[in-house]
Order: sequence, then structure tokens, then C-alpha cells
Amino acid sequence: MIKVNVFSEEKAWAKKLKNSDLFFKKICNAFPKKYKFPNKNISLSLLLSNNKNIKKLNQNFRNKNKSTDILSFRLNKKIKISKNTYLGDIIISFNYLDKPKSQDLLSFKQKVIKIFIHGFLHLLGFNHIKNKDYFKMLREENFIYKHVKSKIN
Repeated sequence: MIKVNVFSEEKAWAKKLKNSDLFFKKICNAFPKKYKFPNKNISLSLLLSNNKNIKKLNQNFRNKNKSTDILSFRLNKKIKISKNTYLGDIIISFNYLDKPKSQDLLSFKQKVIKIFIHGFLHLLGFNHIKNKDYFKMLREENFIYKHVKSKIN
């Protein structure tokens, strides 16, 4: 089972996601079996943020002076899923996902789901530095997203 501890520092998130705890719980419950980790207590923290604050974090931790859509920080370099495992932290910028402003709520939520899955895979050790890793991660993202989309939308 995956537990997402959701925190928000950007008020605009509440306008789009009325109950963010429930929204991310539903996403995780819709994951394919191999990513649900049955009989395990897996947890992570999710900060719903904005461009200004994510830029500060990107500068402080990655030495990149720019905002980005998502940051993921794994707790440990080596991932060992045990009975109780804390994976790490994900931060998502509202400003990145709320473009274009004219998009409907469904499109916004689909973007959030996709980027959350992306960050989740980073916590599990996936990356996209090399081309082969990029395609492996993309394949897993699409696999999870299809599962989630069929159950949530």
C-alpha cells in the first residue's frame, strides 16, 4: 500500500483539486499491481508548490537557477522496498501544470497524474539521463498511466 502525505504551499491547487489527499490516494490505488507493493507500507511526501518556491529548491539542491515542473528527492540512493519504506519527496509546481490557462479541469488533472507518476518513478530509481533509460522510464510511465486512466477518468 502506498501512502502519500500531501502538503500544499500554493492556494491555487485547492481550486483545481478539491481534495488533494483523496485524489492522490485514488491514483496510487489505481496503480498496476507491481507498483502497489501489497503487504508493504510505502510512503512518500508530496508538496504542491509553485514556480517561485520550486525554483529555490532547484537552486539549493540541484544548482539550477530556474523553475521546473517537478522535483523528486529519493531518501536513499539504493532502493530496498521493505515492510515499511519511506521513498522520499516529490514537489510539483502549479504554474507549470496550469498552462494554458484555458485548459479544462480534466486536462489539468491528467497532467497532474502524469507528472506524479513521473516523480514516483524517480523515487524508485528511474531516470532519463541516458537515452535507453529515458525510453525505459517512458515505457513504465505509459504503463502506469494507462492503468490509472482506465480507473480514474
